[in-house]
Amino acid sequence: MTQAERRTFLLQWLIDEQPQYRDLPLPAGEAEQRRLLRSLMNVRPPRPIGEEFLAVQDSYLQEEAARKGFTDIADLTPVEPGLYLWWGDITTLKCGAVVNAANAGLTGCYVPCHGCIDNAIHTCAGVQLRLVCNEIMERQGHEEPTGQAKLTPAFNLPCQYVLHTVGPIIYGQVTKRDRELLASCYRSCLELAQRNKIKSVAFCCISTGEFHFPNKEAAQIAVDTVRRYRGGTEVIFNVFKETDHEIYRELLG
Repeated sequence: MTQAERRTFLLQWLIDEQPQYRDLPLPAGEAEQRRLLRSLMNVRPPRPIGEEFLAVQDSYLQEEAARKGFTDIADLTPVEPGLYLWWGDITTLKCGAVVNAANAGLTGCYVPCHGCIDNAIHTCAGVQLRLVCNEIMERQGHEEPTGQAKLTPAFNLPCQYVLHTVGPIIYGQVTKRDRELLASCYRSCLELAQRNKIKSVAFCCISTGEFHFPNKEAAQIAVDTVRRYRGGTEVIFNVFKETDHEIYRELLG
């Protein structure tokens, strides 16, 4: 199958399986099809799906990933021993694990084509990621506490694993407890990686987007905590905005 044929197959499957979308016309344009496919994957609830769908989805997502290209941690230059700063799309990083700034439900972002990292990671990993996250949450029986972390396979991402952590949401002034919880996110991810012998971890800027933690203060907490707890784990500070890149460059010298 070509990518266009795979995309049409996936779209038709997702439209057919949900009664409210069965009269939805299939867009003719490639850009519109891509957006609709992402939207349907974003809103799909965590329920089983056929092996045929997964096989086609995996081929499609892996081809899309190959077209975007990968950045291997082995090709990066450390800014200090064991620490890296990289500006780019975290879904293209080839390393041990990437960190997802998740919400308390832990099953991803359900807003179609939302710009958050949670949405991007789930979209590029495939529907399996939401399914396995839902299994974790059903066993746990309650929302994910702020400052802790969970480990899942990465499925169609180029990394091996995803570390999901819920950062503090800031309402007004940053409190001492907010700072402690943000540090706990970094520490929990590193401890979980070390227990599972994951050699490298890429951190996003946890809590700084939709959760409104001030970027500079969040970066200082990130750097201080990683330096204290990383052990032998190689750490990539991944940034997506120029402002965050400048902040981390200053902090890391």
